[in-house]
Amino acid sequence: MRLVRWTPEDLVRRLDDVVAVYGEAMGYRADLLQARRGYIATHVRRPGFRAVASLSSEGHLAGFGYGYLGTSGQWWHDQVHRALDPAARQRWLTDCFEVVELHVRPAAQGHGLGAGQLRALLGMAEGSTTLLSTPEADEQKSRAWRLYRRFGFVDLLRHFHFPGDERPFGVLGRDLPLEPSAAGRPRPDTP
Repeated sequence: MRLVRWTPEDLVRRLDDVVAVYGEAMGYRADLLQARRGYIATHVRRPGFRAVASLSSEGHLAGFGYGYLGTSGQWWHDQVHRALDPAARQRWLTDCFEVVELHVRPAAQGHGLGAGQLRALLGMAEGSTTLLSTPEADEQKSRAWRLYRRFGFVDLLRHFHFPGDERPFGVLGRDLPLEPSAAGRPRPDTP
């Protein structure tokens, strides 16, 4: 498995694969995936966009992650902004890199791909903080929750409901940059 840095063009070129991995990892219905396809294609133009991918030796996409600088007028940012108190908004959203998507195909999970993707993505990120959201789950059983806790993410909002999704989410944050021990690992290859 090879971890590579993706340009916006790389992600758009592999959009079918990205949507397939996203759907497998999140368990979303096909109609929702079509809507997400359009959103993902527009995200590549956001300021501070960064992306990584885990590719097999044959070039198959096993996982990916991307994010960008959050700002007013972006849907996710505005949802979280409304839910936080003024002090938390100032602390967490003023100079924030949003981890928008971080997914690994279920069959490829448990081998460190998600950790490698997150480490590489945050190592390239601009901003003084980083935020993400993830579906609520048992923190002891959920690979995603265990990963985010290992990386030092803390709770900002719990059992938060985004419009259009019936599941509750946790919104988590941490300061940037990563500590040298986490960020000092090899950077992703360029494609």
